[in-house]
This record gives sequence, C-alpha cells and structure tokens, in this order.
Amino acid sequence: MRVLHTADFHAGRTLRGYDRTPEIRDALNEIVGLARSEKVDAVLVAGDLFDTVNPPADAEAAIFAFFLALRDAGIPSIVIAGNHDSASRLAGLSGLLGWVGVQVVAQPSHDPRQMIRTVETKSGEKLVVGALPYLSERRLVKAADVMGAEVGLWRQKYREGMKFFLGQLAAGFEAGAVNMLMLHATLDGAVASGSDRGMQFDLTNAYTVSPLQLPAAAQYVALGHVHKPQELGASPLACYSGSIIQLDFGEGGEKKQVNLVEVEAGRPAKVHAIPLVSGKELRTIRADLETLDARLSAVKGFDGLLKVVVRAPAGTALPGLKDRVLRQFPNALGVELEAVKDEATVQAASREGLSIEQLYERYHQERRGELPDALRRVFKETDMAVREAAGDGI
Repeated sequence: MRVLHTADFHAGRTLRGYDRTPEIRDALNEIVGLARSEKVDAVLVAGDLFDTVNPPADAEAAIFAFFLALRDAGIPSIVIAGNHDSASRLAGLSGLLGWVGVQVVAQPSHDPRQMIRTVETKSGEKLVVGALPYLSERRLVKAADVMGAEVGLWRQKYREGMKFFLGQLAAGFEAGAVNMLMLHATLDGAVASGSDRGMQFDLTNAYTVSPLQLPAAAQYVALGHVHKPQELGASPLACYSGSIIQLDFGEGGEKKQVNLVEVEAGRPAKVHAIPLVSGKELRTIRADLETLDARLSAVKGFDGLLKVVVRAPAGTALPGLKDRVLRQFPNALGVELEAVKDEATVQAASREGLSIEQLYERYHQERRGELPDALRRVFKETDMAVREAAGDGI
C-alpha cells in the first residue's frame, strides 16, 4: 500500500501583505501530480488546510480544486482539522466533501468510532486511520483546573487527556489491515522553523505529547502542526511532513516535501521524502550600511522574496532606507533595522548567565580551539577545590 502524507497548506496566508495563495495552489497541483505518478492508494492531510478560520474565497477555491483533482484521479483522502482551521466549518462541509471521496474528521469525539476512517484499496487491502484533529488544551484542561494549579499539572492533565484519545483510537485498529494514526499536535522533541507564527510558544511552553504515548500498534503516525519536516520516534514511526511552501522568513532555506509511505499489514512502514519545488524561495540578508548596496547587488538575480535587515548603531534614524532597498530589489517584503551596541556591551551581555566553567570553555575555544576533556576535568576539580576552600574560610 502507498499512502501520501501531507499537511499545513495554510491557504489564504499573506506575508507582509503579499498573498501566498497562488503559490499554495501551485504546490497543491504538484501534490496531485505526485499522487498520480506515484500511484498512491490514499492521501492523508494532517490539518491546517486554511490559514484562518474565515478564509478568503480564492483560498477555499484552491483547496476544493485540490480535492476535486484527487477525485478525478480516483484517489480517496482523509483530512483532519488543524488549529488554524474552523472545525465547525469543516464539519459542516464534511457531507459535501464526502461526495468527492474526502473523509473529514473535524472535531474530536468521545466515541472512537466517529474518528476511525477506512479506505479499501483496489488491490483489496484495507487502510484504517485513527484521525485526531487539533484538540486545544482549553478543551482538555478546564478553567477550574487551571485556577491555583501549577503549570506542570496543567500539562500533565493535557497529556493524560491525549493519552485517553490515542488509546481509544488504537482500539479501533484491525488485524490484517494497515493501521495508521493521524493527529495535529506538538510532539516532544519537535524542532520548529525559525519563526512559525505562534509555533515557538507551542514548542517551548506548551502542551505536548510524548512519543512514548503513541500507540505501538500504529504502523505510521502522520503528524501536522510543525512546519519543519522531521521524523520523531521509530516505534511507532512518527513524521511531520511539514508545510508545502516556505510560509515565512523563518522557513527560508527549508526544503519542502511530502511523505510517501509504503506499508503492508503487520510490517514496518518505509517513508520516502519527495521534494516539492513550488513556491517562491524566501531569503533574509543582513548588511551594514556600508555593505548594503553590495549585498543587494549580489542577489540581483534572485527571483524569490527578500527580507533585508540593516545593522546600524542604536538610536540611528535612517529615513528613506526602505525606498533605497526597493529601488534595487522590488521583491523585498521587509526592511528592518537591527540596533548594534558597542563591543564592550555586546561582550558583557554574551557572558551574562554563564558559569565559570562555561566562561573558561569559551575562552579556550576562542584562543586555542576545542577544550580537551582532560583539561575540562582538571579545571572543574580545581574550581571545586577553590570553592571548598572558600567555604572553610581560607
């Protein structure tokens, strides 16, 4: 069985006023072409079809055209709602989408049967997918539980709630079928792109799921929510396919992909990353005032979207800087000033919060290269001896 896993379309996204939907539409057409050429049996979309809960008409048109193209190719799909989607809106459309072969799971249910979807392939194989759409912490952690409780307790309660749902989904798996799980959530250990909107909070503060909570009976876990493609955990094999174009400058330089999963009942899945070429490349360049023109000239043939960061002394006013950049590079979407402090202040700030051992290691790296383990042990023992002596009043 061959299953295509994708996610995080974000149709309707604008970047600093620039509409990205045409690029997203091109990427969706590319994915349909790959689904055809790779002769896949089903497509899994792990949430965030849209960028907002009230997407513009052209964004809806791009998504519906994608599903119609899959229908024309005879390829069924299973879709869950992400945190950017309107779950109620997708639930309302589920009946219509079902007519073109799209099975939608928009809202979680305590009845696991409502979150289990199956696909019968032309070869007679059966795919069973436990589909868990985005479930916010507010739905699992009630306000009454939060009041007066430690943050760690909130997170633990969230994990327990997720464990319940994942266990319920695994109970719907079938012997002799290919069993997969699909969810839109943050797993421990996930690495975000540089500046996913809101994603950095999710990865550093948040409500996460441990890979150890994923049901071992799942042969593959199709993840959505994190935009950087990556594999997390091997038993079961869990992967983020990532976003389908570089959505913001934090994703600049990332290679986008879809995951082709080859699997048969009772055997481990094999995943092949298939690169996507649609979408403009995003790039950030940094320059001093003196080197700005030269840096812009160096990217003159670049046909993507650019963000320019100009380093200047703190408090410097640079009227007309944006016009200066746009004259040389009309595709620049942002021009920002980065305040540069004097060298002594920068060095002091870089040392703040470091232990004496870390300071010594940095000193050694700057002057002589990597600190040998033997020398590190000697320094640590000496430091401890000095501290003990100081504690004895010597």
